Amino acid sequence: MDIWTQTYDPLHNLWLSAFVSAIPIIFFVITLTILRLKGYIAALFTLLIALVISIFVYHMPFHLILGAAGFGFAYGLWPIAWIVVTAVLLYKITVKTGKFDIIRSSIISISDDQRLQLLLIGFSFNAFLEGASGFGVPIAISAALLVELGFKPLQAATLCLIANAASGAFGAMGIPVIVAGQVSDIDKLVLSKILGIQLPIISFLVPFLMIWILDGFRGVKEIFPALLVVGGSYAVAQYLTITFIGPELANIISALISMGALTLFSKFWKPKNIFHLNNGAKTYRPKRVTIGQIIKAWSPFYILTILVSIWSSKAFKHLFDKGGPLEFLITKIKIPGLHQHVLIAPPIAKELTPYDAVFKLDWLSSTGTAIFISVILTLLLFRVNMRTTVHLVKETLLELWKPILTIGFVLAFAYIANYSGTSSTLGLALSKTGKLFPFFSPVLGWIGVFLTGSVVANNALFGHLQLVTAQQIGTSPALLVAANTSGGVMGKLLSPQSVTIATAAVGEAGNESSLFRLTLKYSLALLFITCIYTYLLAYVFRFLL
Repeated sequence: MDIWTQTYDPLHNLWLSAFVSAIPIIFFVITLTILRLKGYIAALFTLLIALVISIFVYHMPFHLILGAAGFGFAYGLWPIAWIVVTAVLLYKITVKTGKFDIIRSSIISISDDQRLQLLLIGFSFNAFLEGASGFGVPIAISAALLVELGFKPLQAATLCLIANAASGAFGAMGIPVIVAGQVSDIDKLVLSKILGIQLPIISFLVPFLMIWILDGFRGVKEIFPALLVVGGSYAVAQYLTITFIGPELANIISALISMGALTLFSKFWKPKNIFHLNNGAKTYRPKRVTIGQIIKAWSPFYILTILVSIWSSKAFKHLFDKGGPLEFLITKIKIPGLHQHVLIAPPIAKELTPYDAVFKLDWLSSTGTAIFISVILTLLLFRVNMRTTVHLVKETLLELWKPILTIGFVLAFAYIANYSGTSSTLGLALSKTGKLFPFFSPVLGWIGVFLTGSVVANNALFGHLQLVTAQQIGTSPALLVAANTSGGVMGKLLSPQSVTIATAAVGEAGNESSLFRLTLKYSLALLFITCIYTYLLAYVFRFLL
């Protein structure tokens, strides 16, 4: 069979090769920020540019490029689109059945100040869902809930994406950190302790940033005590959990403690001025509701959390592992002409390594299936008839087909970048910055998540490179592998996949360019803070490691 080996410096000048490999990313940013093209159009053109560069610069065989693009597009459909469709459908059921009026009344009963509602739903509940599921579910659900509470759609999406900076490293039961440990052979608890030094500071600042975006300095000043309660309780709980327990429960414990702390604090303290968004919406008057009604209205999210937590547990996953009793329920398709036809070369890998290309159809064990079962149970619980169900499914698919197309094109581009080696060229160029690399280490993670939309995939892509570079420049390998995660989280704020999911959830499909522009500066600002802090930890505060 024909075997093609990746080359990372096709132009014989690493920085020139890196510039050429970055052209699709630069183009994508320009099309969204300056040209303001619709997401699926920008993604399609980006995909075509990546294809041209792979052929004429990296000399990747055309059939391998087509295989990589098809593999990426298929991954965009399963499991990503499956997760998004089921999550949005679950939310629509709560609205259609009128249960969201009860949910809204229960939230307002805690506080009718929309800044505190943002902290409760956009920050803490968002983090809780991230810990239980990840993969776009928390952003989709939390942003949609905020819209129903009176927030503008793009405003809600922006705030939920920014909130994810506090929780993205430990999504889906800490899987990003676990994968980073597996790739680098560094104990996950060692990585967790370093992330415990890096991330709680960001986590503490994020609620302040969210309120500042919503209501400026006045808002921060007026609810400063509540911000201290939420940010402080979350950051302390996150630090203690990831330092002494591990990454698996970091988000769930921190989110529950911060939600409980804010709810309790709101019983005894209220801001002098109650803040309401002035966006032309009618003032909502909460209904009188009973505890039973509240429990039933929130039940879809209880069911969702329980099922997704089970699906994310090690015991459940082991059932589908090789040799497990339910392994037969997973269909693995080796992509013809691509699977192990590409060799990853050193230093990206320890030695020449065949690049697997296996499309996994995990019909039952997919997170989207857990959400789908939540949908079925919710339909039964709320006694939704078949006609209404069919209407909601049609409505959801009609709203989401463009976002699904965007995700497919973005992931097709990402997979071409990975299999052609262009993404590795960027990583190697940054690794040549020598003693300055600890500053750029989070940037590498940021690029990885921008390309893949996933902190997990980013760690799988660049974890080994971070390890090798750290050994070459004589700094802590664990620090740089952890920085790959923390920098990657900041990239999640504007990764095309995250942006597309967020716009779809709030009914703004096709408006990805606006959301991208809104989150870009915050993503870069948080990345810059992470870069400086990582550099200081490498050379000034080494005693903390």
